[in-house]
Amino acid sequence: MNSQSIGIAIVAPGGYGSDNAAIERGIATLTAHGHTVHNYFEADKVFQRFGGTDAARLAQLNAAASDPQVQVVMALRGQYGLTRLLPEIDFARMADSGKVFVGYSDFTAFHMGLMAKTGAQSYAGPMFYSDFGAAEPVAFTQDDFWRCLRGPCHTIRASAGGNPLADVEGTIWGGNLAMLISLLGTEWFARIDDGILFVEDINEHPYRVERMLLQLLQAGVLGRQKALVLGEFSGYRLTPADNGYDFSAMLAYLRATLPIPVLTGLPFGHTPHRATIPFGARAHLVSDDAGFTLTMSDYPTVAHG
Repeated sequence: MNSQSIGIAIVAPGGYGSDNAAIERGIATLTAHGHTVHNYFEADKVFQRFGGTDAARLAQLNAAASDPQVQVVMALRGQYGLTRLLPEIDFARMADSGKVFVGYSDFTAFHMGLMAKTGAQSYAGPMFYSDFGAAEPVAFTQDDFWRCLRGPCHTIRASAGGNPLADVEGTIWGGNLAMLISLLGTEWFARIDDGILFVEDINEHPYRVERMLLQLLQAGVLGRQKALVLGEFSGYRLTPADNGYDFSAMLAYLRATLPIPVLTGLPFGHTPHRATIPFGARAHLVSDDAGFTLTMSDYPTVAHG
């Protein structure tokens, strides 16, 4: 139980949650931590595959940003929908609110737009529906979020052999790879130099992952970074036509081709066991034969017990 209650707003800028029991579990979980939940998602106003019409989902974001009782704004879930809202989101209003915005997957578009338009930071972190509302919650995912939120720094340790040796510092940024690629060339693609880029994805075959990363290279993005860190890439299927081309083959090609260290093993992605990464924080990445340590600082925090 935390000694100081945090106001946590739930918004659905992308998909919706169809399981009312999961929503009730999520509210109960956050309440048990001593926090207050402000739920702006209205299940009876679901529209098609979205958590409401475009106007309604935008209104959820605006209402949460304006609520003086809220310190953290957490996405209900990802799926798809934020791309539709990008032209209408007042990112200056979001930044000026002082809230910590949290989510991943489709919410990557919000992180990028906020950084591109204002330079403000946010959290690539848990979702309300699948993480706090899970029937079998993962303690690591929840605990890592609270540790990050408390600050003043946050460290992720990964045990992953085979990584190149690296000792670099830079701005940590990234998220869902397909979402990043969808923003490339738009006004919502933040230009970050000397960064440490982290990426993850789901249902993307290794050749598509390679193709997207080569697009970032050929667009000049990867050449401006200090390192690339791969999280979880799950859900894809290999076929006989791949003829030996798998994730390991793709990784070997990337390491031989990209001008920066490529590390694997980051506990982040479409997996229940997921770290929280403050998007835009100062980061120090050190790797050795046993794994790597990613230490982040200079990001917004919320004191809570």
